[in-house]
Amino acid sequence: MPRRSCLYEIHARLESLTGKERQVADHVLANPSAAVEPSIEELAERIGVSESTLFRFVRKLGYDGYQQFRIALATETVEPRRMVYEAALPEGSADAGAQGNADIVFRTNIEALERTLRHLDREALERAVRMVAEKRSVLLFGLGGSAVVALDAYHKLLRSGLQCRFAEDYHLQLMLASQAREGDAALLVSHTGANKDALALAEELKREGAALIVLTSYPRSPLARMADVLLLSSAPVSTVASEAFSARIAQLSIIDALYVGVMERLGGEGIDKLERMRGAIARRRT
Repeated sequence: MPRRSCLYEIHARLESLTGKERQVADHVLANPSAAVEPSIEELAERIGVSESTLFRFVRKLGYDGYQQFRIALATETVEPRRMVYEAALPEGSADAGAQGNADIVFRTNIEALERTLRHLDREALERAVRMVAEKRSVLLFGLGGSAVVALDAYHKLLRSGLQCRFAEDYHLQLMLASQAREGDAALLVSHTGANKDALALAEELKREGAALIVLTSYPRSPLARMADVLLLSSAPVSTVASEAFSARIAQLSIIDALYVGVMERLGGEGIDKLERMRGAIARRRT
């Protein structure tokens, strides 16, 4: 990553840019803070260039990828307190701030849930339910914060008696993906749908013939385009934070809906497995 400022690097390299790259530079320099907000697909469409042009532009500045460029630009253009959370946090005293922060967080999460519910593709969810319930085994994948969602899916679906597999370590996930076969279903969670490691997992799963369910927030992301079934969460766009905390809440709710649908489809067999699991746990309680 360049040691000098992102905006300085853009100014310094203007004369070396192609026409389309200069178009990107002019757009960013005209309103740097607004350029922080969109995904690479959205910003490319807004400027009127291809994603590959935008990627070449950030590489010319010395960044490995768009997210690295986005964070560097945000560091210069956005006040520090707005880098903590995806929605603007209130100013004020410590006590007032704590109360205001709670309001912002809860309202942001509620908004994400409501937006996700409004736009949820019920047919896609039903296809995912059938895929999970009818396949030989279910493989669950996620990296970083998305691993929390994948682990929750594992925790839920394990109750159904289905053959579920999950690993937290990335190399173990790659190993697991390499063992996938036709007849397996794989659920891959990625908020951005652009993480290189997540894409490598998807490529391995597709190569081995597994049916791929993708849970993401970006419908035009590279990962979304690889999905056999696409489940979309929705959250307020974060201008600076790379994480989307409210998207995680929405994704966990989609996982719950998936689990309920799978249990309903399995019927008595699923209920029997659930009761056996509950009995095993109950025997360990004092």
